Amino acid sequence: MVALVSTVAYLGLDARAVEVQCQIAPGIPKFHLVGLPDKAVGESRQRVQAALAAMGLSLPPKIITVNLSPADLPKEGSHYDLPIALALLAAMGVTDAELLGDYIAVGELALDGRVISSPGVLLAALHASSLDKGLICPAVQGSEARWASGVPVVAAPDLISLLNHLKGTQVLAPPPPGVADPPPPGPDLAEVKGQEVAKRALEIAAAGGHNLLMIGPPGAGKSLLAGCLPGVLPELTPGEALEVSMVASVAGTLEEGRISRARPFRAPHHSASIAALTGGGLKVRPGEVSLAHLGVLFLDELPEFQRSVLDSLRQPLESGEVTLARANAHVAYPARVQLVAAMNPCRCGHLGDPALGCSRAPRCAADYQGKVSGPLLDRIDLHVEVEAVSAADLALPPPAEGSAQVAARVAAARAVQTARLEGTAMRTNAQLDGAALQAHATPDEAGRKLLLQATDAMRLSARGYTRILRVARTIADLAGAESVGRVHVAEALSYRRQAPRA
Repeated sequence: MVALVSTVAYLGLDARAVEVQCQIAPGIPKFHLVGLPDKAVGESRQRVQAALAAMGLSLPPKIITVNLSPADLPKEGSHYDLPIALALLAAMGVTDAELLGDYIAVGELALDGRVISSPGVLLAALHASSLDKGLICPAVQGSEARWASGVPVVAAPDLISLLNHLKGTQVLAPPPPGVADPPPPGPDLAEVKGQEVAKRALEIAAAGGHNLLMIGPPGAGKSLLAGCLPGVLPELTPGEALEVSMVASVAGTLEEGRISRARPFRAPHHSASIAALTGGGLKVRPGEVSLAHLGVLFLDELPEFQRSVLDSLRQPLESGEVTLARANAHVAYPARVQLVAAMNPCRCGHLGDPALGCSRAPRCAADYQGKVSGPLLDRIDLHVEVEAVSAADLALPPPAEGSAQVAARVAAARAVQTARLEGTAMRTNAQLDGAALQAHATPDEAGRKLLLQATDAMRLSARGYTRILRVARTIADLAGAESVGRVHVAEALSYRRQAPRA
């Protein structure tokens, strides 16, 4: 007899069906585990044997063969422990093999028989829902699994409780759905003294989902402004929250099924590697750009990142997706992020200040800013100079307008974009392209003439031209204008850096 239990293999955000087959045959006692298991899967034999021993069961003195089918699909992770144990128990006649056919099982086993958490349960639940099956998972991740509507979830604290539930001698209560946490409190724009131009650029970036670069001396408030951005962005919709949670589930950062409606905010250190930023590693895990999907990726001290690391962001920023090609797998993760970057004007940070600037200016500034490639800068929609804050600015009372007022205007502009882009894959003005860009962002005659003149004078690339139109459309949305006018184009051009002449 061969006992069968269904589980999944994770490949990016895809869950592939895997069948755990267990056969017990006469012969010299041996436990074979085949089907391209990695080190963690291969060690399941020891964890399963110890978990059964904790229940008072021992392996039969026969040849035990467990096959993970399809055999040519690499198997990674500890979530195979539970399906392997259930297939073995079914082959031993301890539990009903036919009943297990209605479920997909995932979970790691502790040596004492507890079922402990493993990454990717949300993806397994969505896969089970597509097959009209139930899900057996760790108790601590039951709420996470319930986010996939309509999936019967058996959240097991330990192996013996699960067996009793399957036999009908004990009933495991269905887990409650995960709780959508409110956005955590953060910095408020009312804390920012001065910097009216930078705050205006931040509002435009939030309203249209545009990338933003702030250049200014140390202590000018660049990091504080970036920290205020999540407070003015609208909450994730239920569909967007599910997208973000799927990435977090694969990365193993979704704790106790708590799904947040706040947009992600990731701020990796400038020592981050390419794999840390875009994803990769032995198990091809998502990187910071995917963990920030539908949220903000903040890169402080931009020129201090390795140039190759920064250039690895060029494709994700353009396509909204990062594709990781490895010898044994090709994995795609979503990466629709809003990039916010900050940098000093030069290495000493005080370019233009006669009292603090170094003697190597302006060559110092050219060398320092030259660490960031032109193609990456071309993908950043808004470039804003952040001036040093004077003592007079610091002595001023707090601004009358804070994050709440800005967030209301941003929400209104986003609502206009949602209605305009309904029925398309686009969500914000930052994604306008092709026919949608021509239909919704074409300026009036005066605006068109100004843009053509600026394109030649500022030597804008085709990408730069497109991004000016997108920003102008957002400025018009904030102003409540139906069409893009000259004033909107002019303001969009003021946030664009001029390309250096040869």
